[in-house]
Amino acid sequence: MSTIPITVVGAEALRKELHEMKTMHRPAVIAAIAEARSHGDLSENAEYDAAKERQGFIEGRIAELESKLSSAQIINPALINADGACVFGATIELEDLQSGDMVTYQIVGDDEANIKEGKISISSPVSRALIGKYSGDVAEVQAPGGLREYEILNVKYI
Repeated sequence: MSTIPITVVGAEALRKELHEMKTMHRPAVIAAIAEARSHGDLSENAEYDAAKERQGFIEGRIAELESKLSSAQIINPALINADGACVFGATIELEDLQSGDMVTYQIVGDDEANIKEGKISISSPVSRALIGKYSGDVAEVQAPGGLREYEILNVKYI
């Protein structure tokens, strides 16, 4: 089984969701199924069907979260010593050379990626272009709108 990189914050978020699924959502759906069963004929009971469908979703998500956590390689960006290179977990300040816009991204695992929070997936085109580069380098990214160039201004491990 291959390992999946994830930051400490991302792993904690997955653990929190797993805990909620097991302690809140699973018992709630079990109670909903019991309530629907008490109404009699299950063949025409939409409430029962909906509760069983919800239970299937919850059990599937629990299995998915447990699998992800068991194969996770948890990386603490603050403990990385990559001598200023862009690596997994690094927070990178960039300048878009076409527009002059400044952006800051952290390279994270696929499950943590959220562009609104400035977190980009390790498998994204931008991340792949940045990996291994240093402050002052220019990274070329093939984006849907064409070739984009970013100058790396600063690399931090926080």
